[in-house]
This record gives sequence, structure tokens and C-alpha cells, in this order.
Amino acid sequence: MTAATPPRPGAAPIVRRVVVYTILFVLVVLTASGLSDLLGRLFDVVTGEQLAGTDTVGLAVSLTFTLIAGPLAAVLGWFAWRRLADPPERASLAWALYLVGMGTLALVVSATALLSAAAAAVTAEAVTAATATGLVWAGVWAGHGFVLRRTDRRPTRLPGTAAVLGGTFGLVIGAGGAVTALTILVDEALAVGLGTDAAGSVGSPWWTGAVQALVWAAGGALVWWWHWRRDGGRSAGTALAGVALVGVGILGGALLTLAGIGTVVFVLLRLAVDRTDAVAVVCEPLGPAIAAALVGGLIWVYHRGVVHRRTPAVRQASTLVTSGISLVAAATGLGVIVNALLATVTTPLAGSDPRTLLLGGLSSLLVGGPVWWLTWRPAAEPAADPRRSAGRSVYLVVVFGISAIVALITLLVIGFRLFDTVLAGDPGLLDRIRAPLGLLVATALVAGYHFTVWRRDRAAVAATAPPAPPASAPAAPPAGVVGELVLVMGPGAEPVVAHLRRLTGAPVVYWQRAGGTAVLPDPAHVEQAMHGVSGDRVLLIVGVDGALTVIPVAAAQVA
Repeated sequence: MTAATPPRPGAAPIVRRVVVYTILFVLVVLTASGLSDLLGRLFDVVTGEQLAGTDTVGLAVSLTFTLIAGPLAAVLGWFAWRRLADPPERASLAWALYLVGMGTLALVVSATALLSAAAAAVTAEAVTAATATGLVWAGVWAGHGFVLRRTDRRPTRLPGTAAVLGGTFGLVIGAGGAVTALTILVDEALAVGLGTDAAGSVGSPWWTGAVQALVWAAGGALVWWWHWRRDGGRSAGTALAGVALVGVGILGGALLTLAGIGTVVFVLLRLAVDRTDAVAVVCEPLGPAIAAALVGGLIWVYHRGVVHRRTPAVRQASTLVTSGISLVAAATGLGVIVNALLATVTTPLAGSDPRTLLLGGLSSLLVGGPVWWLTWRPAAEPAADPRRSAGRSVYLVVVFGISAIVALITLLVIGFRLFDTVLAGDPGLLDRIRAPLGLLVATALVAGYHFTVWRRDRAAVAATAPPAPPASAPAAPPAGVVGELVLVMGPGAEPVVAHLRRLTGAPVVYWQRAGGTAVLPDPAHVEQAMHGVSGDRVLLIVGVDGALTVIPVAAAQVA
């Protein structure tokens, strides 16, 4: 008799959970929206604003959401809460997605509203509606956060996801606020130094914008710290945590840093050798560039330290992302340089200066080239076993493929402009193809180099691969001689009987086990069990689990 297997859970519980948590999500959103509007109207009354008597429709909608959707959400939440006492309910994906989704939505709405209200308060603007929205959604976020982290009914799926998403959101808005504040400060300092008009909006001092941006920077930093440090986003080891760490911390920081430093170098080069424009005009991009370089550099350096304590796959992903970003910058600079050099031998269009174009290409190459060299290290010896670097192979194939596609498209563009110019009889062919020609040169070099590296890695893999085992010779017959072989096993023994006859050369008698099951033994195990066995009669017993027992027997002498 076979053991009874437990029944698999049906689809009904899964569908029930999806329906319940989807409805609960919608009801909570509606309730929070209604409460936010009602609280905003109450603030208007308290602060002296007149309640709009003609807006009866909006008031009715808010009352409906609050007084009808609210109790329904409470009843449905109580129903779901009771079921969460069962472990399968807490282990459901729908429960985890609901908590993570609602918590993240509440965080985004509340933080955005509260920071908008705080920033508007700098200029004494009315912020009742934003404050009400922020307070209500902050309560929703706090309640779901308590369930997610402090109760015994928190989900067992998607660990650390809410912390990773919240930390990423805080980092993004904090970085944006910091870049804006630093840009205003640097622009004001440059304006004072160059003797131009101070930056700022009409009717308000320049520092109001900086203070408002600092509010966003401080609020984003607080949100990031809360989720990254306090809620454990830093220690999360999930795939999402690795993607957020590399995609936002490394990729975002590198983009800001390289773009900012490249722009600063471009401005400095123009100040040194290109004075076609006024100094104030040349220095216009300097404020955003310095701000981006400082903030991006801080983010980049910090997350590089975090990456060094992660798994080798995350560290390799960080290296490849940095290499790819710097490679794009260097290749773009090289293409622009070729474009500018070709422009020097043609008659450029009115208003364009090849010298400015050349300085832009040089700045991009001077920034991206060294970073790529230090990250990729082309002069270093390749890895001893490139098979352990799956990400490296994917990176090489992706870079080669993208470069080849771009080169092919650019070649088609050059061919079109060539034929169009010849057929139309227009002069200035080189001026029309110099931009795509520079891009073609850069992408061709990138594709050729990475294809060479890919072939070298393949050769290294082939050289370090273990030799293939020699083809196994036919199994030698056992050393002993068997006169007769008796096989005892369950039904379906025909393949075993045929194998034993070939193996021993002896006649095989098959006795079927009563009530046994057909468990065919491994032929290699049969050969190993029969090796060296000899006798006039040998008994081979195959157990119900495939185990082999070999017993040489002899005729008994009965007195």
C-alpha cells in the first residue's frame, strides 16, 4: 500500500485572499481620501477660511468615503485580521503585497504632502489641505508599519521590501532637495563674485528657495534614515535590496557625479581657451554641476562602502554598472571629438563653434576615461576562472550588442546622407556626416574591444575546463562464474533479467515477489553487486526500495 499524500491546497483560498486584500486596499484609499478632505475643510474653518457652500458635491463625496467606506474597511480588516492567526494566511503573498503596497503608498503621499506644507510655510502660504493630507496618510503609514514590524501577524513573505522601497524614496527626494539647495547657493555666490544680479524669484529673496529645498533635503534624509537604518533596509539581503543598492546608490550616484564633474571641467576649459561668450554665460552651468557632483559623490562613495560588505554578485554588479556608465561617457566624448575635428576642415553651420564642441568632447573623455580604466582595469590579468563571472560575460555581450546595433544604425544614416547629398548635388557632404561618423568611430572601437575581451574569456574558459572523461568501456563481466541466477523482485523485471543474462552469461530464473512494486535497480549498482560473485546458484533479491541483496547458495545435505 502506498502512503496517502496530503491534498494540495486549492485555488479558492488564493483567490479569496486576492479579492479581500484588493477590496481592502481600495477601501483604505477611499477612507483616507475622504478624511483628508474633511480635515482640510476643518482647518479652513479654524484658520478663518470660509467653507465653500456651493461645493456640496465635494463634501458629499468626502462624507461618503469616510462614513461608508471607512466602516466597510474596518469590518473587512477585522475579518482578515482574524484569519491571520493561521500560518498559511500570514505566509500568503497577497497579505505581504497589501502591507508593502499600502505602506509605500501612504509613505509617498504623506511625506510629499507634509514636506510641501513645510516648504510652503517658509513663505507663509496657506497649507491647510496639504497638512491635512499629510497627517491622515501619515496615520495610515504608521498603522500599517506597526502591523508590518511589531505584531505577531506580520507577513512572512517579502522581508525588508517596505524598508528598501521607503529608503529609496527618501534617498531620491533628499538628493533632489540637496542638489536644488546647493545649486541656489552656488549660483548666488557666483552672482556676487561676478557682480551680476542675484538669483531668486521675483518678489522674494533668493534664500527662500534654498530654505525650501533644504526642507525637502532634510525630510528625504529623515525618511531614508528611518527605513535604511531603523527598519533594516541596509541589512536586507533580498534581490530587490541588491537592485536598489546598485541601481539607485551606485548608478544614480555615478551619473550625478560624472555629469557634474564633466560639466565643471567643460566650464573650466572654456574659461581657459574659449572666451567667445561672456564669463557669466560660460559659468551658468557651474552651479548645478557642482551641486550634482557633491551630492552624487557623497551618495556614490557611501553606497560603494555598503556594496563591499555584500555578496560577490552584488559587488560585481556594482563594478560593471560603474564601468558601463563611465564607458558611455568616454565613448560619447570620443565621438564628439571626432565630430569637432572634422568640423575644423569644413564650413560649419552658422552659430556653431567647433572649438566649443571639441572642449565638450574632451571634458567627457577626461572624466569618463580614467573612471573606466580604474574600474575595468584592462591592463590587469583576466580572472583565473572566468566561468565564475557570469555577470562579466553578460556585460560583455550586452555592450558589444548595443555598440554593434548603434554602429549599424549610424552606418545606415551615413549611407543615406551620402546618397542624398550625391543625388541632390549639394556640397558639404563631410559637414552632414561628421556627427554620425564620430559616433560610428566610437561605437566601432567599443564593440571591437569588448568582442576581443569576450573571445579571450572564452579561450580562458576552454583552457581551464577539466578534460572530458574517456568513453567508458563496456562493463567487464564479473570475475566469478555463476551456474544459475535466481532473481526475486516485483513485477516488470524483464529489463533486469536481460541485463543479468548479458552480464553473467548464466540462465536467469525470475521469481516475482508477492505484493511487491516494480522498482527497477540501477544497472551500475547491479554490476557492482554481482562483481566477483560465483557459485552454482546465486540468489539476487531486489527490495521494494531498489536495494540489492546477493546470496550464493549451495545444495544442502540432509542427514
